[in-house]
Amino acid sequence: MINPKFAMAVIGGLAMLLLAGPSAQAQQDNQLVPQASAKNQVSHPKPSARQKQAGKPGQNHAIKQEAANETRVAQATKTESAKTPHQLILQVNSNEPAMMNLALNNATNVAQYYHDLGEAVSIEVVTFGPGLHMLRDDTSPVKPRIEVLAMSHPEISFKACGNTRDNMRKAENQDINLIPQATVVKSGVVRVMELQEQGWSYVKP
Repeated sequence: MINPKFAMAVIGGLAMLLLAGPSAQAQQDNQLVPQASAKNQVSHPKPSARQKQAGKPGQNHAIKQEAANETRVAQATKTESAKTPHQLILQVNSNEPAMMNLALNNATNVAQYYHDLGEAVSIEVVTFGPGLHMLRDDTSPVKPRIEVLAMSHPEISFKACGNTRDNMRKAENQDINLIPQATVVKSGVVRVMELQEQGWSYVKP
């Protein structure tokens, strides 16, 4: 005859196994789910921004083409700028030596700047009114400097107003001789205006 206590112990053990079985299986399932998720992440990584961009060859070609076009336009603009001569008017209508020297300084600096770049430049110093003394042979305070400047920078020219010269001749009752580097124009103001209409840049010291 089976001992009742032994029978109860066996039944209790079987009950514990039955109860623990589903819980253990659930824990095992829970451990497998993250592992499966991790495998999915490794197997299917998200594409990077570079990969997305590499996946659009048409877009890459368009970007490269646009950059090439911009480079060609910049080069063409630079070449055209080098071919087109720069043109500057410097007006002198004052008898002050400081103003005359300032005009000569500006002319020299601009001429040297474009000479260093290998680009053409034309500069006209236009005098009228009291500024005509700058180009008068008998009263110019800058005559020696103009002589040197004309030899080193032939792109700089000097224009004398004919109207001013006539008025000075009448007022002083004598001929008004100009330095050899000066060229007479009918009107200094008109000369400045016409050059501006042709696209020359204008600077008054």
